[in-house]
Amino acid sequence: MGNQSFLSVVFILVQLILTTHSLYFHIRETERKCFIEEIPDQTLVIGKYKVELFDANSNTYLPSTPGIGMHVEVKDPDEKVVLSKLYTSEGRFTFTSHIPGEHVICLYSNSTAWFGGQQLRVHLDIDIGEHAIDYQQVSAKEKLTELQLRVRQLLDQVEQISKEQNYQRYREERFRATSESTNQRVLWWSIAQLLILVIAGFWQMRHLKGFFEAKKLV
Repeated sequence: MGNQSFLSVVFILVQLILTTHSLYFHIRETERKCFIEEIPDQTLVIGKYKVELFDANSNTYLPSTPGIGMHVEVKDPDEKVVLSKLYTSEGRFTFTSHIPGEHVICLYSNSTAWFGGQQLRVHLDIDIGEHAIDYQQVSAKEKLTELQLRVRQLLDQVEQISKEQNYQRYREERFRATSESTNQRVLWWSIAQLLILVIAGFWQMRHLKGFFEAKKLV
């Protein structure tokens, strides 16, 4: 009983650390909307969306017609396309990151410029890491008890935290390398400026000396 209470407390604390992104936004049928997600490597991402179409008669958003689809495109930090697929007006998309960093997720409808232009409302939920796992399905498939399921969730969450920490270390290393490179460039630029000033001063002195000698002032 004590172990269950301890696991419950740890589970709640970890849930507070890791959250799910949920939002909605408005776009025109021909407009593209992109989001940037910082994702560790080897991390599962699941996005769920629903498209609603603005109805001028009722002045509200209604479920879109079956003809309206949503194109989803995902690029990794190296600008490589991870996912590019056309879905229906409501559905889900999944991908797994292979390198850490900022992934760009873009959504736009399949409408053309000739017929598009209506206002759309898109509801989007993005689950990253262990939040993308359906533990009810895992429990039913593997026949786990409630305690075993909690332990499984905690292990997945600890693994996700470890990936987040590795990603933060990766960002720190990149920032340190960028800072050292910038400092080195500033140092060489300062040395170059100093050399230019010395050369310019030496040239001015020789020029003035030649001028005074020509005028027989010295």
